[in-house]
Amino acid sequence: MDIRQLQYFVAVYDEGSISAAARACNVAQPSLSKALQQLEDELRVQLFVRQSRGVIPTEDGERLYGHAGRMLSQMQSLRASFRHSVTRVQFRLGLIRALGVERMSQLLREFTTGVDGLELHLVEPDDEADARIITPRMLKAGEQFLPIWHDRFVVALPAGHPLALQEEISLAQMQHLAVIKRTPCEAWSMLYPELVRQGIQPDIRADIHTIEYALGLVSAGVGCALAPDLDSLRERQDIVLRPLADIALERTIGLAYPRNHSDAGPLGWLQHVCRQTALQQSN
Repeated sequence: MDIRQLQYFVAVYDEGSISAAARACNVAQPSLSKALQQLEDELRVQLFVRQSRGVIPTEDGERLYGHAGRMLSQMQSLRASFRHSVTRVQFRLGLIRALGVERMSQLLREFTTGVDGLELHLVEPDDEADARIITPRMLKAGEQFLPIWHDRFVVALPAGHPLALQEEISLAQMQHLAVIKRTPCEAWSMLYPELVRQGIQPDIRADIHTIEYALGLVSAGVGCALAPDLDSLRERQDIVLRPLADIALERTIGLAYPRNHSDAGPLGWLQHVCRQTALQQSN
């Protein structure tokens, strides 16, 4: 097993076809197919099911994908550590708010360590950027969307709040409920029209831009707030998360990037990292 075989394997997995992977790797298709077959022979497993319109990874292929990505990232970092001069690579990544600090930090760490000389600039999602991590409704013409996370929104309550004793909260119980509104918030945009339709008027105590400040006010007992159901929030002792019974507030977060782009360079590696992250969440 060598690095070249793993690179070809990852390319086939990401592209979903041997011909597309050969183009992305700038190698003849027979050469790539031969290297992939050698890898399967050495591991004594079948990594892909060949179909007329592409390939589908087997269970062994799914297992190898995570290992291969980490090995390639470590190899790139090792090579970078022995280079005295590295050309700086500028990359602007647009981010929406309330992505979750822990999972976003992990994704960015894997991205930055896999590109030699990367100089990452995090910008607002509407600013000019090489790629954006957003929701599908924010897509622009000419962009492609790669899903990463699927979130469900819940109500964050102060730990001692009476509603925290319930397993779920009905919309009717939001009548005159002290609420910390967050703008922009996709979940609030879905919830508010339904509250208006049912004549329910929560007591808006504050309008906050960031989820960190909103949760800070929840912790202080000022009111309740909508928040994504993240493991890091469930571990907190100062707030309690409860689902809404009468409406599903969900969002998909993914990577938006230009349709006509090169699979090489930082963007190609970022796509790979995002696919790995999505795979880990599904498992």
